[in-house]
Amino acid sequence: MKPIQLFPIIILLTACSESPVSAKTGDAPVSTVPAATAPHGLNAKLIARGGEVYKANCAACHGANAEGAPNWHQKGADGKFPPPPLDEKGHGWHHPKSALVQTIREGTVKLGGGMPAWKGTLTDDDIEAVLSWIQSRWPEDVYKSWALMDEKARRK
Repeated sequence: MKPIQLFPIIILLTACSESPVSAKTGDAPVSTVPAATAPHGLNAKLIARGGEVYKANCAACHGANAEGAPNWHQKGADGKFPPPPLDEKGHGWHHPKSALVQTIREGTVKLGGGMPAWKGTLTDDDIEAVLSWIQSRWPEDVYKSWALMDEKARRK
């Protein structure tokens, strides 16, 4: 029988628990556990905010985990494609950030798609946050490919 390695479990439980507030000073104690780093060097607070924006506005169509609708690559009875996945299985990472922002702002209805325009509902900061949340879910190789493509697009 292998001995249980408690150190990773202790770190995990410590990181997931809330810091108690000191009754004496009202201050939360300083954690000795380093803060988790966000994937791809993204801002962790922005990702967290983006998750909330996504949950409130995007998950109903694109899925709770950005998995997209079933059969998203086949037109539905209405002649439109269902919402695609926003993870590495979809095509969002094939587009520069400017195109992703425009798609969210303007939607795709004018182009024959089914996505509504979010301009007037989501602020630029909301859009930035939700894109960070989506990108945080991409594997490192996918994010790096996207970042290179986005950099080239910005230079044009």
